[in-house]
Amino acid sequence: MSVSQSMVDLGDRQISGQIILEARNIVAGYVDGVDILQGANLTVYEGELVTVIGSNGAGKSTLAKTIFGLVPVRSGEILFGDRSLIGLKPEQIVRCGISYVPQIANVFPSLSISENLDMGAYTREGNITEVKNKIYENFPVLAKRRNQRAGTLSGGERQMLAMGRAMMLEPKLLILDEPSAALSPILVKDIFDLIQKINQGGTSIILVEQNARKALAIADRGYVMHLGKDEFTGKGSDLLNDPEVAELYLGMGNFK
Repeated sequence: MSVSQSMVDLGDRQISGQIILEARNIVAGYVDGVDILQGANLTVYEGELVTVIGSNGAGKSTLAKTIFGLVPVRSGEILFGDRSLIGLKPEQIVRCGISYVPQIANVFPSLSISENLDMGAYTREGNITEVKNKIYENFPVLAKRRNQRAGTLSGGERQMLAMGRAMMLEPKLLILDEPSAALSPILVKDIFDLIQKINQGGTSIILVEQNARKALAIADRGYVMHLGKDEFTGKGSDLLNDPEVAELYLGMGNFK
């Protein structure tokens, strides 16, 4: 893949023009004969925060899972840098530098916070103390309860732990699938603040979200999915203020 080194103007900030991930014309589905994605496209630049929104059944979570190797690709191309991800298993994709946080079942409830973080570093070699301490600095609530079992945590705390565990591998790209689902407004703000903090630290992020307005407000760019395709794309602020997007999608109460 030819990589551009130009700067991408995103309004409030500029990022490197280097493409870190590109999904082209993806057709994919869970069972034979049923295509959830029907020609979806997604590009992420290095250091960028990209959000994917859409109505129920639009295919946004399926797109995240497909990139991470959890849904088979029938046609199309997914490149991470110069490497194709097509046909790779999730554990192989993790070793490429991508971490994925699912919406549910994203922690080991019987293990402590500390042990969950250790599990997140299973592919790392050598001492993990430094990176673990960095996670505790970014997630102070986890540091205070490091010996507490994950199963006793609140929904927001579990989401923080899941994100922290994913960051134990210091991924180049972090994929978050509906991180604010079922959280209170206060916890939603905390999670979004953490997402921005992680991104500002240099990690590229794909944020799949039901909370479309908040997601677009923090995103460099956004994709609006409809019937398995990317219907609209542009700067997050532009999509947030686009009358057509607002009428068709932002007025809807549920973006699961």
